[in-house]
Amino acid sequence: MFTLASQICNQIAAVFSNSTAPYPPPLDVMVNAISAAANQSGRVFLYGVGREGLMLKGLCMRLAHLGLSTHLVMDMTTPPIYSNDLLIASAGPGGFSTVDALCSLARSCGAQVVLLTAQPETGSCVKHASVVCYVPAQTMASDGEGKEKSRELLPMGSVYEGALFVLFEMVVYKLGEVLGQSPEAIRSRHTNLE
Repeated sequence: MFTLASQICNQIAAVFSNSTAPYPPPLDVMVNAISAAANQSGRVFLYGVGREGLMLKGLCMRLAHLGLSTHLVMDMTTPPIYSNDLLIASAGPGGFSTVDALCSLARSCGAQVVLLTAQPETGSCVKHASVVCYVPAQTMASDGEGKEKSRELLPMGSVYEGALFVLFEMVVYKLGEVLGQSPEAIRSRHTNLE
């Protein structure tokens, strides 16, 4: 098990050794955008499909623990988005019709839009983004490119989704410093309805 776990972790970690030029490093993009929204008393909205969406749900939870007003798009309690707000959306393969539509709507309301993607040059969602957060990882769009049809350790979009998890943990750690949140304050915001 240790060997397999190490191979998986190493494959995900290798994503962060890839150059993102001409785009800024994804950690900087995320920390800057979220802290800017917080400084303007803006709220953070998050959306992604499938397993990307699950990673964003985890980030939403941690942003709430940091004391931010955060909302998952499509939840029944999600309020309207306005100009001080931030939408963080993910389209690993570059485009999904729902992500295109939500990003376009958020921009028309004056909100900032950070688009997480592994396909910044070809994706349809990029045109709706205020800022592109390039995560150079394998997705469904690049799965199996130039390879024999063999069973991969992390198939389809798993590398991208794993990289999002790791990126978001780094973002939460850095935001704790930037927002001046102590571990005790963060822990105090965890739900007690369990």
